[in-house]
Amino acid sequence: MKYIKILLVSLFLVGFLACDDDFLDRLPEGEVANPEELGVGGLEAQVFGIYSLLRTTSVGSWNRYWFGSIRSDDADKGSTAGDSATNGAAFNDFQYAANNGLNTEWWNGHYEVIFACNEVINTVVDNELTDDGSLINEGEARAIRALMYFELRRDYGEVPIITETIDVVQDAIAAKSSVADVDALIISDLEIAITQLPNNWTTHPGRSTAGFANSLLAKLYLYQQDWTNALARSTEVMNSGAYSLHPSLEDLFELEGNASVESVFEIQHLITDGGEVFANIYYLSQGVRGAGVWNLGWGFNVPNQGLVDTFEAGDLRFGNTILVSGEDDGGFGGGTLPETPPLAQPYWSKKAYTKAARRADFGVNANRWENIKIIRYADVILMAAESANELGQTTTAINYINQIRSRAGLGNTTVTSQSEVRDAIKQERRVEFALEESRFYDLVRWGDALPVLGSLGYENRNALYPIPQTAIDQSGGLLVQNPDY
Repeated sequence: MKYIKILLVSLFLVGFLACDDDFLDRLPEGEVANPEELGVGGLEAQVFGIYSLLRTTSVGSWNRYWFGSIRSDDADKGSTAGDSATNGAAFNDFQYAANNGLNTEWWNGHYEVIFACNEVINTVVDNELTDDGSLINEGEARAIRALMYFELRRDYGEVPIITETIDVVQDAIAAKSSVADVDALIISDLEIAITQLPNNWTTHPGRSTAGFANSLLAKLYLYQQDWTNALARSTEVMNSGAYSLHPSLEDLFELEGNASVESVFEIQHLITDGGEVFANIYYLSQGVRGAGVWNLGWGFNVPNQGLVDTFEAGDLRFGNTILVSGEDDGGFGGGTLPETPPLAQPYWSKKAYTKAARRADFGVNANRWENIKIIRYADVILMAAESANELGQTTTAINYINQIRSRAGLGNTTVTSQSEVRDAIKQERRVEFALEESRFYDLVRWGDALPVLGSLGYENRNALYPIPQTAIDQSGGLLVQNPDY
């Protein structure tokens, strides 16, 4: 085979072999521990490197909300009209581009994490390691590899399955596999991980758990419309007793919400007492774009009027999702925001906003300490509700919906029929996970994307993004572009 240097392999090898300080940030919360402090398993250092990659690659950066939120009917590009206009066209306006930089980074970042996971998994399997610590480390790597392939499958459809350790460049060259084969790998990884992982961690919270693996498996089954298995897996998580809804919506999206009772899996951010920052631009890029005390970020991923209008009167989630120009910040201590103008947008993400006192304590305006929420327990409850309703267990589904509504300060739903409950679940998912990279994918899997997003430029082909052109070119043509691109 002709020797082809692939960009994503080069990125991985440079990052993995260089082992700079950031890569050696092994703990999920950002601290580097001595080997004897790491916990369990001889592969602990490599596993903490995987968690670091979740934060330091595009997997945990602003690429996430360009794909999952800005493409929805709930959010706009934000910032100013000319700022990142090319990305705005490529995502907000559905003018997808195979050579878009955010797209290339997203693809490469996922495979970089996958390669690191492969290293751990294959070390355990090839050396027939059977000690509890090594098996836990394997389970962590399998759960995260499953998450990476789930996200790739969701954005691109058919993608290359690469499970080998990357020893030579050719190891990373592969043709696309079917969605069914990708799903089979995800299921296999998660079923193994469930048997190997603990239900919780007493030290270093934020690591993969059996609950995370089961929740991700439930989500995959939900996407497959395998309602029986989706309900079984989500119910197993609910019955585990490991999670509950956070009692405070305000604290849920603050420092106090990190690794909380509602956290199933998060990408870890941190500012240490010494002022070291272990974060990226995910929240900074969503902060209010203003001047002086209101210079809190770049102002991307902003809620639009359609999202604002969808909240019921009295829904506590509104005040913890929407920050309004010209109005008080709702008791967060920052006072009244400037009007629009001078601010460029009428609304901002309250989920990226932080209390003024905390900003003063850290001496940092932008939010650099809130974890990125990948799966919350609220998601598990609503997955159970959706699956139960589709199986005809409408009363059970209504009870789950009411758990979510109660936390939001709302009364019980009045809907009764299966079709009404289906619509109620869609509404609850929209307002519960607004700006959290859920809405676009929900619309696609429900078959609602074209009727909801069509007026915004969406076409059926936009359900999947084109594979990055650099990946196709560097594969020597082995990778084939998605249809209609």
